[in-house]
Amino acid sequence: MATLTVLPDDLPRPEDDGAADHLPGLALPRLALPATTGGAVDLGDPAQGLTVVFCYPRTGEPGKPLPEGWDAIPGARGCTPQACSFRDLHAEFAALGARVYGLSAQTTDYQREAAERLHLPYPLLSDAGLAFAEALRLPTFEAAGMRLHRRLTLITRAGRVERALYPVFPPDASAEEALAALR
Repeated sequence: MATLTVLPDDLPRPEDDGAADHLPGLALPRLALPATTGGAVDLGDPAQGLTVVFCYPRTGEPGKPLPEGWDAIPGARGCTPQACSFRDLHAEFAALGARVYGLSAQTTDYQREAAERLHLPYPLLSDAGLAFAEALRLPTFEAAGMRLHRRLTLITRAGRVERALYPVFPPDASAEEALAALR
């Protein structure tokens, strides 16, 4: 059984296929995304201010195996370490005035378990219908019968993408990369 918090040494590095090149400058869609903290968040609302949205495929469930072949898919493995990296550096994002959100195609109930287990100080947002991904033409992939977000970090201000960090690798350094981009 794979541990969800430790990354294997031989993970394949995702390649930059240009799938996020169109994002800087785009307005975020006005969508109400369910949040693990209750209610909904509209990332396209200009009142959001400075935000960091890290998109990830899916968090694993303790005691359940990862989808077959998961570690062989470039960029698939590492959602838990990525979420924990943002948790551990959350105060630094707050000091810069940035709100942090995680976003995946998982349901809010599924995400809520992970948010509680990992003690995340920021909301996870559900894009279960992939409406957000489709509106922005975000990169996705299919695995084990699921369509999932590719790992990507959006830095936005007032509902508009300023920067897209893609591909993200290694996932556990994602928060540090986002902080460096903000500074």
